[in-house]
Amino acid sequence: EEAIFLRKKITLLRAFSLLIGSMVGSGIFISPKGVLKNSGSVGFSLVIWFSCGLLSMFGALCYAELGTRITKSGGHYIYILETLGPLPSFLFLWAEFFAIRPANSAVVSLAFGRYMLEPFFAPCAAPVPAVKLVSLLGYYTVLTLNSWSVTWSARLQTALSVVKLLALALIIVPGMMLLAQGHTENFQDAFDRQSLVLDKLPLAFYAGMFAYSGWFQTSFVREELVKPERNIPLAVIVSVITVIVGYMLTNVSYYTVLGTQDVLASPAVAVSFVQRAFKSLISVVPVLVALSCFGTMNGGIFTFSRTLFVASREGQWPPLFSMIHIRRHTPLPAVMLMFPLVTAMVCIGDIYHLLNFFSFSRWLFIGLATLGLIVHRHRHPELHSPFKVPLFVPVSFTIICLFTVAMSFYSDPVNISIGCTMVLSGFPVYYLIIHRQMSDRCRNLFSISQDFLWTKLPSFFSTLSDYLTHKLQLLLEVVQQEIKTY
Repeated sequence: EEAIFLRKKITLLRAFSLLIGSMVGSGIFISPKGVLKNSGSVGFSLVIWFSCGLLSMFGALCYAELGTRITKSGGHYIYILETLGPLPSFLFLWAEFFAIRPANSAVVSLAFGRYMLEPFFAPCAAPVPAVKLVSLLGYYTVLTLNSWSVTWSARLQTALSVVKLLALALIIVPGMMLLAQGHTENFQDAFDRQSLVLDKLPLAFYAGMFAYSGWFQTSFVREELVKPERNIPLAVIVSVITVIVGYMLTNVSYYTVLGTQDVLASPAVAVSFVQRAFKSLISVVPVLVALSCFGTMNGGIFTFSRTLFVASREGQWPPLFSMIHIRRHTPLPAVMLMFPLVTAMVCIGDIYHLLNFFSFSRWLFIGLATLGLIVHRHRHPELHSPFKVPLFVPVSFTIICLFTVAMSFYSDPVNISIGCTMVLSGFPVYYLIIHRQMSDRCRNLFSISQDFLWTKLPSFFSTLSDYLTHKLQLLLEVVQQEIKTY
C-alpha cells in the first residue's frame, strides 16, 4: 500500500561505524607482512603505512565532496558515470563484479577463517580445507543477514566496530608497554637502504591501501544517509584520523615484539604477536580479529549490493537487480548475486595473489573517480557544494593513484596483466549489449524520422515545386519584357 524504496536509516553513528567497520578488518592483521616484504625494512614500512593513511585521507575528502555534489548512491560507479560517461562506468562495474569485489571478499573471508581456527590448532597451522570451509560459512552468514534486514545489518556493524577497536587496543597496549620499558632492538637500522627495491613499492602501497580501504563506503549508501551533506564529511574525517592513529600504533607494537623475520614468516601476524607478548590472551585476540573480518564482510556486502542496485536503475545492469524485497526493504537480488563468484575464489585463491589481482583495478577506477571530480568542477563552476576541498587534493591523489597503477606492471606483471585483461574484456560486452541498446533507441528515433520523411516530405516538395515554378514563370515574363524593350 506504500511506496517501496530504500529508507534513510543510516545515522551519523551508523555511518561512522560503517567506515570504521570497513577499514579495520583483515587488512591490519594480514597486510603488515605484505608491506614489510615489499618495502624491505621496518622504517620504510612505517613510512608507507603513514603515506597510505595520508593518501586515504585525500581520497576520502575527494569522495566527501563528490557525495555532496552527486546525490545518488553507488560510490565509484555513479561518480564515474556522472563525470566521465557510460563507458568507463560500465568498465568499472564489469571489473568490480568479476574481479575487484569477489577477490576482496575472498581475501577477507579467508582471513576470517584463518583467525577463527588459529586457537584450535595452535601451535600448528590450521588445515587449508578447514580454513576455506569456515570462511564460506562466515560469508554465507553475512549474506543471509543482509538479505534479511538493513537495520540489523547496521546494528551488527556498530557492535563489531567496537570489537575492532578493542582488538586494536589489545595489540597496542602491550606493545607500548614493552616499548616504554626500552625494547627498541627491532628498530635498530630501521632504514636499511640495501633492502629497498623501488619497483616493489607499488605492491607495498597496495597492501597498505588494502588495510585502509573502506573510507569510500558511505558513498555507496548516500541515498540512505540521514543529513548526508553534514554527516558524510564529518564521518569520513573522524574515522580516517582514528584509523591512521590506530594503524601506526599497531604496527609499532608489532615491530616492538616481533622482528623482521618473524613478521615475514608469520601466516597470521596478530596471532604471532599474542603468542610472544600476551600469552594469557592467546585464545581471545584471534577471535576478536576474526570478528573484525566478519564486520568487514558485512560492510562490503552492504555497500556493493547498492552499486548493483544503482547500475540496474541506470540501465547498465539487468533490471532484476534494481528490485527491493517488499517486506524486508532490502535489495535482495543484488545481495545474492556475489554468492557464486566469492565461493569460487575462496575455494581456489590465495590471499596475497588475490590482493595484487584486485588492487590494480580498484585503484585505477578510484583514480578515475577523483579525476571525474576535477572534470565536474570544470564543467559546473556554478554548482554550489556544501563541502569543497582544495584543488591540489584531487589532483595529487589522482596522479599518485594512476602512477602507482602504472608502476605495478613492473612489480607483478602476471597478476596485474590478468586484472588489466579483466577490465579490457568489458569493452566488447559494452558495445554488444549496452551500446547496442542505445543504438536501438537511435534506430527507433530514425524510424520516426523515416515516417516523417515518407509522409510529410512529399507534400513539402510538391508545395516547393509549385512555388519555384511560379517564381520561374514570373522571372521568364520579366526577361521577355526586357528583351522586347531592348
